Amino acid sequence: MTLLDRKDAPAAAPPEPTPPTGVAAWFRDLGLGIRFASGGGREGWTRTLLTAVGVGLGVALLLTAASAPHLLQERSARSEARAESTVPGGPDAQAEKTDASVLRINSETEYRSRTVEGWLMRADGTHPVVPPGVARFPGAGEMVVSPALKELLGSSEGGLLKERLPYRITGTIADSGLVSPGDLVYYAGSDTLTPADGGHRIAGYGDPGQGEEMPPVLVVLIIMICVVLLVPVAIFIATAVRFGGDRRDRRLAALRLVGTDIRMTRRIAAGEALFGALLGVLTGAVLFLVGRRFVGHIEVWNVSVFPSDLVPDPALTALVVVSVPVAAVLVTLVAMRSVVIEPLGVVRGGGNRGRRLWWRLPMPVAGLAVLGLTGKVDEFTPVDPYPIAGGAVLVLVGLALLLPWLVEACVNRLHGGPVPWQLATRRLQLSSGAASRAVSGITVAVAGAVALQMLFAAVGDEFSRVTGQDPSRAQFYTYSEKVEPGAATRTIEEFKATKGVDAVIGKVETYATRPGKYTKSDVQPTTSLIVGDCATLRELARIGSCTDGDTFVAHPRNDKEMSDWVDATARKGKEVLIGSGYGQKPMRWTLPAGSRTVQARHDPLGEDSWGIMATIGALDPSKLPGATTQAQIRVDESVEDAAEYVRNTAARIDPAMRVASLTSKTRDEKYASVQRGLQVGATATLLLIAASMLVSQLEQLRERKRLLSVLVAFGTRRSTLAWSVLWQTAVPVVIGLTVAVAGGLGLGAALITMLDKKITDWWLFLPMTGAGAALILLVTLVSLPSLWRLMRPEGLRTE
Repeated sequence: MTLLDRKDAPAAAPPEPTPPTGVAAWFRDLGLGIRFASGGGREGWTRTLLTAVGVGLGVALLLTAASAPHLLQERSARSEARAESTVPGGPDAQAEKTDASVLRINSETEYRSRTVEGWLMRADGTHPVVPPGVARFPGAGEMVVSPALKELLGSSEGGLLKERLPYRITGTIADSGLVSPGDLVYYAGSDTLTPADGGHRIAGYGDPGQGEEMPPVLVVLIIMICVVLLVPVAIFIATAVRFGGDRRDRRLAALRLVGTDIRMTRRIAAGEALFGALLGVLTGAVLFLVGRRFVGHIEVWNVSVFPSDLVPDPALTALVVVSVPVAAVLVTLVAMRSVVIEPLGVVRGGGNRGRRLWWRLPMPVAGLAVLGLTGKVDEFTPVDPYPIAGGAVLVLVGLALLLPWLVEACVNRLHGGPVPWQLATRRLQLSSGAASRAVSGITVAVAGAVALQMLFAAVGDEFSRVTGQDPSRAQFYTYSEKVEPGAATRTIEEFKATKGVDAVIGKVETYATRPGKYTKSDVQPTTSLIVGDCATLRELARIGSCTDGDTFVAHPRNDKEMSDWVDATARKGKEVLIGSGYGQKPMRWTLPAGSRTVQARHDPLGEDSWGIMATIGALDPSKLPGATTQAQIRVDESVEDAAEYVRNTAARIDPAMRVASLTSKTRDEKYASVQRGLQVGATATLLLIAASMLVSQLEQLRERKRLLSVLVAFGTRRSTLAWSVLWQTAVPVVIGLTVAVAGGLGLGAALITMLDKKITDWWLFLPMTGAGAALILLVTLVSLPSLWRLMRPEGLRTE
């Protein structure tokens, strides 16, 4: 019997399991990486948490951007809901008087550069319609206000505004009646409002409106704003997933020693990055949800939002949740290609091989080519957003790719200098990648901001209009449809007595027509009739000498046809009808035969007034049917709150009096809205940049903790190390800002050429580069306390 025939012979060894391949191998290695990241001790968790915080900040901002569609939709819906319903006959047509109809007039005002929306209202019946968010119609002398306005009126800052709104607060407007939580809105009840005072009758609320199409130039601006604000976020996320690379690579070398191959090692590293990215997504979601609860109390550039409006779009949210972990894996795999991890150590880019330029330069060049081939954008051609966005993204990402090559090429040529400078430059020469990544986001942000500033400057004139107004002669204009006995005189005297007012041009204006019988096809000769004191009339026409009781016939300048038309109505010694067609009995008045003919002149509004002009002694303004009271006011701008005193006086004379500021130039509201959106978005992006750079700086210091402790132990002064850290940040910053300026100017020039505009200012980059440099200096200074702690002898300890 042989040994094999014995019953107690040992059984044959089972075959070794076949290692997984393909997708299974990927899942195995990624899982190992996740286990190493989650079980790597204090150092491993510190690295993972830094990655999670960096990624989380970016994800939170991306979720905020994904909420923009819902935010804009909800704001628009609430704005339309509180607009008055249109009735057949056009926007000026009034509703029929019913038990539910309401007479109202806009009494909007301004307080310290903030708009206060308001309406005076009077119910026609017992069941009046109420605006959205209002529970009960306010009675006479009562008002309902928005929470922000209630808070302002109750504070010491709102004292002057409280004088202007002397109504008793009886309720608060709910969120459904406000566009944003910071809105200053009120509805006040009146028992004296009539159609003769300018009251407009409405039957309900809610007007979807038709909305005008956005001009192509603004579409291009909006596209660029989205690109400029979001590309830095993506770059910061890509930077955050590479935190702790040096320590991770040394640990992976140990794995190579126990038998893992190169591909498996890279996949394990990708698994570690994947775990940090997944934690970052969760961190970003938590930051978004927590921040969302407090967003209603935050106001940036006078813009605020309701927390309920910040609801991310499901498709965009899914894209963020999927793309961030996938990007973490891809970025890690690409980064590992430049690192050789061997069982006995790590080699980062051999000394004879630097970064290559040939594959970096084509990307920004391709972006500029795409923009150049897009063609001209004009008002007759729909804007295709994809080539514009794609070209801009290629340029900005290309700048981020060029930066590491430029930093390496520049620092390799730096030699000599003080000890801190030598420490900094030698560190950059050995490893400039982390420093380049730290400033790549600010480089892209500044480049995009420079391009946007150039674009705004080039198209700004298109959305600006020269008003012709002369703010040096008057700064405010008031208008009221309420003319009481002595209105003109009282208006002028009260404004003159107002604190800070230097001069007042006050007038009462209506229309005069030539009496007679006219058929429907005839055009009845008509001209304006202005009543004011001599000082006012001198501002409106070249009248020379004037005493109370004088009358004049003012001709327009250089317009004989219109002058003849004025003379056809204003016949000296003949009667005119005043206020015909205003629903009141017209008044007959004889123009004195001795009235002088004068020439009109520009008033501070930039307008010419012509027709019949009479002093108060010649014609009582309180008897004029269909008249309006107007005043142009010059103030002493050195008096604090002079504008608020003027508005308070106007509200005291007539709560519905409109007060407007005179300005030589005005901007289109859509353009202004886009500009405000850019300011809000840029502020949020800069805060993200600051926070992410601080996390990145702390991570780099932590990586060098042992080296710093060794240098201090050998007698290196802490101030020397602090200066070296500052120089290590400053050198890449200077190079990065140079790249940003060049790239931003090129991108801006390409966009301006595409819009067929002219470049108006090549020096707009100075404020943006200054802001970027100041931001980085601030981050460096904030990180210094951490540097002092890391230079203690305890840093020599190891786990």
